[in-house]
Amino acid sequence: MNQDLLPDLARARNEFLASGDDRLMPIVDAHHHFWDLHNPHPWLTELPRIPFRYGDYALICKNFLPDDYIAQCGPHRVLRHVVMEGEWTPTDPAAEAFWMQSLAQRYGKPQAMAAQIWLDRPDAEELMQVYTRAPLKGFVRSVRHKPTCASREDYRGDWTEPGSMRCPIWRQGYARLASYGLMFELQAPWWHMPEALELARDFPETRIIVNHAGLPGTREAETLRQWRAAMGQLVHCPNILVKISGLGVRGEQWTIEQQAPVVDALISDFGVERCLFASNHPVDALVVGLEDLWSGFKALTRKLIPEQRLALFCDNAVALYGLR
Repeated sequence: MNQDLLPDLARARNEFLASGDDRLMPIVDAHHHFWDLHNPHPWLTELPRIPFRYGDYALICKNFLPDDYIAQCGPHRVLRHVVMEGEWTPTDPAAEAFWMQSLAQRYGKPQAMAAQIWLDRPDAEELMQVYTRAPLKGFVRSVRHKPTCASREDYRGDWTEPGSMRCPIWRQGYARLASYGLMFELQAPWWHMPEALELARDFPETRIIVNHAGLPGTREAETLRQWRAAMGQLVHCPNILVKISGLGVRGEQWTIEQQAPVVDALISDFGVERCLFASNHPVDALVVGLEDLWSGFKALTRKLIPEQRLALFCDNAVALYGLR
């Protein structure tokens, strides 16, 4: 890995390995947001606010820019940033990517982006072309379209609603991703993972990055059992990776004890090679501070050897998003 890295990452890895000091751990935040409310983010600027898995989100309806990230992450050594689209108005998805690139030019971050797309719209392939040619080529590495999903109570095994992962038009758009070399960021709750399994098998050339650990939601024993079984279906698809992020439970403070069952299960089942940590900030600021979140992830992995921890915090994201 070292010979492929830019000097600051290589040096940071070596310093951590030589010292074993958690404060020197190099981090790639593989999933967070930047936004400015002068831009069109209806869910952040308009009332009434949308239903949200963490409940009232008024506290994050404000600008979150690189200087805000730096101020909130404390002493942690976050050296690279992969930003996720922030539900910019869907009338012009590419505008967010161009704005984000201008932010990178001003601040030196982010280094990569997962951009918005609507796979079942006529402009899906046109957007893929925009994202993979200059000036965005190499900056936009993946795309996200949250598929139509059901509540846990309403989910049926034959779920084929328009905009879902089994929707023929949606799948036609998805099928084009491979030819453009774009990865797919999947945000869907765990009971929809049978559909993700079908996507992974039907389109093995496209990498699927499951966002937010498949949204386990609560920490009830039976829910965790069903969540782990659903996620376990994906283990044998080598084109699927998992972001350990967005783990908050509505109405509860984020704690190490609360997250241990989820983190331990994912690392055990998928291996350190196919998991990566991310903050999901500022969204997860509703349940945990950025500094405390990184401290928590470090505490949850102290039983692992240093090379495994580097994979989770840094190396996997560097390789996945081409940050060398």
